[in-house]
Amino acid sequence: MHTPLSKVALVTGAGTGIGKAAAKALLGGGFRVVLTGRNLERINLAIQDIGGSNLNCLAVACDVGKPEEVKHLFAEIKQHFGRIDVLFNNAGMGAPAIAMEDLTYEQWMNVINANLCGAFLCSQEAIRMMKAQSPTGGRIINNGSISAHTPRPMSAPYTATKHAITGLTKSIALDGRAFNITCGQIDIGNAGTEMTLRMAAGIIQPDGSKKVEPLMDVDHVGQAVLHMAQLPLESNILSMTIMASNMPFVGRG
Repeated sequence: MHTPLSKVALVTGAGTGIGKAAAKALLGGGFRVVLTGRNLERINLAIQDIGGSNLNCLAVACDVGKPEEVKHLFAEIKQHFGRIDVLFNNAGMGAPAIAMEDLTYEQWMNVINANLCGAFLCSQEAIRMMKAQSPTGGRIINNGSISAHTPRPMSAPYTATKHAITGLTKSIALDGRAFNITCGQIDIGNAGTEMTLRMAAGIIQPDGSKKVEPLMDVDHVGQAVLHMAQLPLESNILSMTIMASNMPFVGRG
């Protein structure tokens, strides 16, 4: 069970990419880590890849956009580890890069459910646990995006959800004060993951051209998440941007 020296962290969307890198960093930082995603086999493979075991990792299948599955996820966490100290709301997806008027309602809602409803539902359950546990409190970290500041072309669903994540982050940070619950947002630009492989062939720019963009090692993102997670609860990084140094973000427009 939980001891003061073995805090518990939950990472959503942990099977690949940023989530897997964050789980690896948290595990290396001494956390017990709960990894969740829709594909249980992928989650179990991720645990093997990061050097986890049944003692320090727990795999739970969950679609974070579905309330009943999120409740089951947190029931499993409570049963196995007894508490939660850190939630990294990482799970997310985008819609096809097509004109906004050509998107279907289903494509729009898939992104809303994964990126925004998922973060809300997981935060809601985490807050309930954090208020009830002893000692009380904990930390929520939301994966925003550089798109929370500046959109890419033809990204309305993704951009809208990431702007909304900023509002959710600030609301949790405010409402959590009385309960020793902190919340911060990490905005990530061009981490080298499965999701950004398409950038190697060039990605559309605001002027309509395609350009290959530089990437950064995803493990740097994992270490940034760990830094936020390890802070004592008296301190909070409300907003952090970590990006490939030479990507075309600063100076856009």
